[in-house]
Amino acid sequence: MQIVGYETERESRAPALVFAEDGTTTRQRLDPGAEFAYTLGDRWCAGALSDEEHRPCDRDETPYCYQHQRTWQCAICTGDCDKPLDSCEEEHAVYLAAFAPDTFKVGVTRSWRLETRLREQGADRAAHIHTVSDGRIARQLEAEHAREVPLRDRVRVPTKLAGFGTTVDEPAWTDLLARFDPIETFTFDYGLDLSVQPVAETVLAGEVVGVKGRVLVLDNAGTTYAVDLRDLVGYGVEERAPERDLQSSLAVFS
Repeated sequence: MQIVGYETERESRAPALVFAEDGTTTRQRLDPGAEFAYTLGDRWCAGALSDEEHRPCDRDETPYCYQHQRTWQCAICTGDCDKPLDSCEEEHAVYLAAFAPDTFKVGVTRSWRLETRLREQGADRAAHIHTVSDGRIARQLEAEHAREVPLRDRVRVPTKLAGFGTTVDEPAWTDLLARFDPIETFTFDYGLDLSVQPVAETVLAGEVVGVKGRVLVLDNAGTTYAVDLRDLVGYGVEERAPERDLQSSLAVFS
């Protein structure tokens, strides 16, 4: 059995991992309180996943080989394009997102996906600052704001992990919003209630605390672990607890 994908939280769907065996897929929800006991084995290309079908691949590249890489054309777009995708013609929102304690980014998404996109990223706070008629205008505004104020166009998972167990710097966030005229603001609660920063690990054993963006938080033997779900994709798994020792937090020994 291989982990071949993951799903982040959406309005109508809980976060989950997707497993495949002999072309058949199963979806395991990552609900708080759920228990997992898997040992990670070899890792190879996760192949192609569509609906309930999985097409395996035995290449060594992970999580996907060159044939199964999925590149999002808009990821590096700054609005200097001819709107090649149908979705470019849809109404877009430009937003600010805050990640505790003081990392801020500017981003764009189709208007109807705004809250979903923010939850996918694991944002702690957010503000909708523009609504525009298409994706090209949105990307142009995004690039402009990224030059004008201390914002990032993307935030890596390790940076987000460093803020787990902390809160947003309110004065810095308030100062940033004062430069704009937000249409709507958001505050997100992922139910983690962490008192210490989790230990970053690639593991799938323990009790689910919750999921924030694409980060799974697990409790195992008195230590809280933070697992990037993308880092699990491609692993073959066995249903038994891992035998290797995991790094423990200092809180275990206090």
